[in-house]
Amino acid sequence: MVYVDASISCLKNKKWKYDKSCHLFADTVDELNLFAQSIRLKLEWFQNHTYFPHYDLTEGKRIVAVKHGAKEVDKRFVADFIKALKGE
Repeated sequence: MVYVDASISCLKNKKWKYDKSCHLFADTVDELNLFAQSIRLKLEWFQNHTYFPHYDLTEGKRIVAVKHGAKEVDKRFVADFIKALKGE
């Protein structure tokens, strides 16, 4: 399953020029990258963090992800997901 959390305000910087962002993540890295390719994300945008591999999304790409089947989740789900990856 592929998931997307809520958009939140964020600071712009050299790498991110948007006011808001969210995370796209999945049960497996392979599933995540296949889904990301299907909505035209670049593999170079993948953030392969040990306990939370994900892509950062703009609000527009979040809408696209949801239309393509990403499940909307809340911050509690994200926290539990990360704990599970850590084996806690």
